[in-house]
Order: sequence, then structure tokens, then C-alpha cells
Amino acid sequence: MKTAPNLVLVGPMGAGKSSIGRRIAGRFGLAFIDADREIEKRTGANVTTIFECEGETGFRARERDTLADLLGGEAQVIATGGGAVLDAGNRTRMRERGFVVHLHVGVPRQLSRLARDRTRPLLATQDRERVLRQLAEARAPLYAEVADLRLDTDALSPGDACATLGRLLAQQWSRASAGTPRAQA
Repeated sequence: MKTAPNLVLVGPMGAGKSSIGRRIAGRFGLAFIDADREIEKRTGANVTTIFECEGETGFRARERDTLADLLGGEAQVIATGGGAVLDAGNRTRMRERGFVVHLHVGVPRQLSRLARDRTRPLLATQDRERVLRQLAEARAPLYAEVADLRLDTDALSPGDACATLGRLLAQQWSRASAGTPRAQA
């Protein structure tokens, strides 16, 4: 069993990090924080606008700073953006300050879940499938590197995913509290 002060959700867009994260937070009595929404709150601009004005590099710098702040807290479920794992420092902080769950979803299900979503800058293209496949290829090893647990959400509703994840977390994660030394994973 790994002891960590936070639960961190990683995975591709459309995996259910936000919807499952909210439910899990409620189930375990934790605060829920969507890292992308926190970045928007801090900048006063949405992710699309940040990408337009600062590019992906500018957004990733904001993401790095925001995650560092968030991971300094405890008793939270943090839903990260799909690309948060690209930064080695983010991966290190997630492993140090969180029990990291990789919510996996395949590209066909992503396409279905994101069909009407026009808010994701990386999907502002005609060939969404190609982009999602490229992102999956580049990021899958990073999700695997950082994850303490992997849950495939492809065939699960948010409720079923939450129930399954809740059972797995009860077996594998112990929440650290202030002043409690962390156990080694």
C-alpha cells in the first residue's frame, strides 16, 4: 500500500479524469481540483486563449507552476491535463506527492467522447484521430512511468469507473496527513 497526501489522475483527454475525479473526491471526502480550470482561474483566460497567445510552451510553463502549487497541498483529487506528464519535474512531483492513477482510454472511445468538444486546442484540426494516435504514442510510456495504478475506462460509465476505482484505491492507497511521514512506494 502506498501512502500519499493526494490522489492524482493522469491520462489522455476523454479518459474521464474530471468526471471520475469529482465522484472519487466526494466518495473519499477530498477536495477536487481540475488543473486546467485552476490555470484558467489564475490567468483569467481559457486554455484555448492561453494556447493562442503563449503557445503550448507558455501553457506548459503555467501548468508546471500550477501543479507544483497544487501538489504542495493534501487531501485533494487532482485531475491533470493530458500533457502534464510531458514535463519530467511534473512526473517527479506527482510521484512524490500523490498516488497516481492512469485513466486509460483508447482512441476510438476518445473520438466518440470528444466528438462535440471544440475547446481543446490540440484537437483544432480536421484529422482528430491522427492527432489522438500521435499523442497516445508519445504519452503512453509517460503515463505508465508515473502511475501507481492503471484503470481502463473504455467500456465503463463514470459511475462504474468510480466504483471500480474506489475499490482499488481502498486496497492500494493510504492517505498521508500533515506531519505523517510518507511510506516508500
